[in-house]
Amino acid sequence: MENKILTGRKLDQARFVYLTLAALFIAALITCNIIANKFVEIDLGFKTFVISVGVLPYPLTFLITDALSEIYGRKKTNAVVITGFIASGLVLGILWLGNAFNAIPGSIVNDMQYETVFANTGRVILASMTAYLFAQLIDVRLFHFWKNVTKGKHLWVRNNFSTIFSQLADTFLVVTVLFIGVKPVGEIAGFIIDGWLFKMLVALVDTLFIYLIIYIFRTVFDLKPGQEIEF
Repeated sequence: MENKILTGRKLDQARFVYLTLAALFIAALITCNIIANKFVEIDLGFKTFVISVGVLPYPLTFLITDALSEIYGRKKTNAVVITGFIASGLVLGILWLGNAFNAIPGSIVNDMQYETVFANTGRVILASMTAYLFAQLIDVRLFHFWKNVTKGKHLWVRNNFSTIFSQLADTFLVVTVLFIGVKPVGEIAGFIIDGWLFKMLVALVDTLFIYLIIYIFRTVFDLKPGQEIEF
């Protein structure tokens, strides 16, 4: 199937939406990293999950990459993934720079408070960056693999099956890098299982949203199932 080539106002709209989704993706990604040090319990009745609050916005990144993959294609989606990796590196550098200077007397945030919040953020971001790049590229690759297998049909298949494996890789890598040598193996395994299962539940829920998003895209830009925007 040929890609859709847009012109004029439709092209401007497609580019604006692409940039907006990329910005939302990067914002969610960086927020995940900054708040990841806080762990909470979420009771869903049938199970209580112990997860980092950084997990809460993280499924949004996979929802966005799946939407980008479906509408804009693999190449443009990978560009957003790489951009997010670079942005995370910049945040890591800025946090390190902020810690390199001593707070002045009377500073609203003193050195101890800064370290309490951000001392482990460097390790968090390094762990997240390693896992993130690996998992997101897997997600995009698997999404397009299933898209080719289903010939552009059955969106729920590629949305869920790409996320299942990529989220497992992400959760395993980020928790392992973050806590290896710091916490017992059993506790690390518990964090991995809880984090992955929670992400899977969210992925199942966001299937409804991906269908809605893709329906809007196809309506606005007059796309056929499986067709991608080219610019």
